[in-house]
Amino acid sequence: MRAALDEAVKAREAGEVPIGAVIVKDGAIVATGFNQPISSHDPTAHAEVVALRAAASAIGNYRLTDATMYVTVEPCLMCVGAMVHARIGLVVYGAAEPKAGAIVSMIPAHELTGLNHRLQAEGGVLEEQCRQLLQQFFQDRRASARSGDPE
Repeated sequence: MRAALDEAVKAREAGEVPIGAVIVKDGAIVATGFNQPISSHDPTAHAEVVALRAAASAIGNYRLTDATMYVTVEPCLMCVGAMVHARIGLVVYGAAEPKAGAIVSMIPAHELTGLNHRLQAEGGVLEEQCRQLLQQFFQDRRASARSGDPE
């Protein structure tokens, strides 16, 4: 999760919402990713999807069977769907995302009937650090908006 936090810092430094992801397979990090939908003009460029694409490319297969995804914030519905299609074995996340989280907050998407793959989920890993990074980002943006500074 610390590597995912490092990725989230990269997102923050790029002016993106600070979410980072890391994929581990066979005990080694095979890919990393951070949020970049703004800079890439791609609404699907969430940290998880960026990491999934990189991992699939690195191992030469879109099926990442038995891999673990570490992500700083509870994944959204799109990202959970992508993880299911990639056959991720376990997703480990830091902070819950009450508005759009699709593991425990909004809907347990990984447990929907009819899915051809089930992934396991574990939350709350380095939760406080993950939450603080996200909250500080939005506090800074609100303060900047109030002062009239450009974002």
